[in-house]
Amino acid sequence: MISVDEALSRCLALVTPLPAEAVALRHAVGRMMAQPALAGRDQPPFEASAMDGYALRGDPVAGDRFAVIGAAQAGLGFAGAVGDGQAVRIFTGAPVPQGATRVVLQEDVSVAGDMIALKPKADIARHIRPQGQDFKAGEGLEARRIGPHDLALLAAMNIPQVQVHRRPIVAIIATGDELVMPGEEPGAGQIICSNSFAIAALVEAEDAIARILPIARDTVADLTAVFGLAQGADLIVTIGGASVGDHDLVGPVAESLGLERAFWKIAMRPGKPLMAGRVSGTPMLGLPGNPVSSIVCAHLFVRPMVRALQGRPDVAPVEHSATLGADVDANGPRTHYMRARLKDGVITPFERQDSALIGILTQANALLIRPVGDTAQPKGAAARYIAL
Repeated sequence: MISVDEALSRCLALVTPLPAEAVALRHAVGRMMAQPALAGRDQPPFEASAMDGYALRGDPVAGDRFAVIGAAQAGLGFAGAVGDGQAVRIFTGAPVPQGATRVVLQEDVSVAGDMIALKPKADIARHIRPQGQDFKAGEGLEARRIGPHDLALLAAMNIPQVQVHRRPIVAIIATGDELVMPGEEPGAGQIICSNSFAIAALVEAEDAIARILPIARDTVADLTAVFGLAQGADLIVTIGGASVGDHDLVGPVAESLGLERAFWKIAMRPGKPLMAGRVSGTPMLGLPGNPVSSIVCAHLFVRPMVRALQGRPDVAPVEHSATLGADVDANGPRTHYMRARLKDGVITPFERQDSALIGILTQANALLIRPVGDTAQPKGAAARYIAL
């Protein structure tokens, strides 16, 4: 068995970022940029008024009078120049007229016809946004996963399309004669296929495309056929059948299709019988069949692989610190990811940790990490966890 860290390293070594494609801004949120984006213009593209008021020149004092010679509004500037003793009525966002050096707030002047006078204690700050205050032409937005705020910035940079990594396609294959799909009537000894839906949702939360393929029955022919349906995927995820029982056929069938195995078995629980490699050049991850084992492994390995396919730098699960809310026993030779509830900086593992209990997983919002060989820890001790 290998460690979790070593397994993750080998999983990430199986994938490389996908090629770039141009995507319209409207559809770019959540996508990972393949390269920096460079601004096509300054923002603002001219000196702009930060307030509604009057643009004038010089350093006015209370009582100074100015003749209003025109107006400037957003999208329609004043064509002339402002001289001494002159002012232009101006609105927020309008270009500052030539010659003007400040904007006096409208509430700080008194108006009489086409003349204004500065009131006592008027705010005489400039109230002008310099050209290029936000960014200048040629400045860049570094490659990142695009969020809603980034869309506004890219649009202001006059970039209608952005180069992003292609969305990964993840083929999900549940295996086993015991499985039927939700809505079907299970036969004697059969259960409902549940893992595929959680894993597909985790994949889609990373802005990848999940393809749930038909359940592969426990025959070489059927499993081989379903593997064939995964053609064109960027990552193949199998569920169940990765152990060494008489009906665990994922390994042998994958090998018959050219599997280059990266590892099998990890020193962790739940999720020991995890397998990874490449099948005909496509990265493959073989997850355990137990629901909690499968979903925990998806958090720890599938999500990082999907992120790596998109060229994202934040691939590994982020560990956080908390305080134990209960005593925990000593841990054995495998890292234990315990379903737990985190509240106000205190993390408390659930008493029942059976890897078949999905109900406990739905109540958990964190995985408490128990290191290999860790001694018993008392309530109040420091602990590490991964948020769910």
